[in-house]
Amino acid sequence: MLTTQQIFDRYEEIRTRLPAVTTQPDTVEISSLLDIAAQVDAFVFDAFGVLNVGETLIPGADTRLDQLRARGCAIRILTNAASYDRSGAIAKFKRLGLRVEDDEIITSRQAALDAMGAGHWGVIAADTDQLGDLPHTVTRLTDKAADYDAVDQFLFLSAADWTAAQQDLLNAAMQRSPRPLLIANADLAAPRDDGFSVEPGYFGHMVADAFPDCVRFFGKPFPEVYDLIEASLPKTAKNRIAMCGDTLHTDILGAAVRGWRTVLVTQDGLFSGYETQPFVRRAGLFADWRLCRI
Repeated sequence: MLTTQQIFDRYEEIRTRLPAVTTQPDTVEISSLLDIAAQVDAFVFDAFGVLNVGETLIPGADTRLDQLRARGCAIRILTNAASYDRSGAIAKFKRLGLRVEDDEIITSRQAALDAMGAGHWGVIAADTDQLGDLPHTVTRLTDKAADYDAVDQFLFLSAADWTAAQQDLLNAAMQRSPRPLLIANADLAAPRDDGFSVEPGYFGHMVADAFPDCVRFFGKPFPEVYDLIEASLPKTAKNRIAMCGDTLHTDILGAAVRGWRTVLVTQDGLFSGYETQPFVRRAGLFADWRLCRI
């Protein structure tokens, strides 16, 4: 199981692959998002560590979304989770008890699928994923080495059932014939009830260490998901959008690149149990606001 320090250190190691940004070191402490609701027209929420931890809703998250909506603020959920198709993602958030509309949810899976071209795709996905939303010829990759060589390109949706042996098969196939690899979830890790799960971005960057020109990442902090959010908010100025997230190198960095405002949420996500300032200073990624829970 990865630790907070290991996750942060790896994000710093792969920093040159992330969009470049400079932020100002003037973070303001707030007690809730209601403190800044008059300055924001649209709140965009990361899911893991902000709204939920694993399959558990963070107390008060549902009420806060209702309160912000009642004040006239638009709500969006922007998640790097790509293990579910769109209907599965919508069902998950409603199962948690969040009162959200279907069009308020944007996923990195959606962005990755939009980028798929023609050809035979080798897909890395959860066993429960029916892959019904994939538009092209696909082979689910498991333990058969021949399958890795038979496809034209790779799509990595979920690391839920991925093993070290299968990662070795992927690496070997890339050595024999380098091909495009789309990583539909750029996260290195995600907070769960019992620690951090390892996510597709972690494995994707291992491949990118050897084949940097073959790997393309989707989700925060990469631009395609922000395009989707902004397209859904055509009349909202970028500096009136606030991204609320727990991770500096995805939530804060990516939103700052777009000219959005940023809120670092500290209690339940990546930095749970830690003082955030040493990490913030080392990364040079300063949010506009900081609070424990939304």
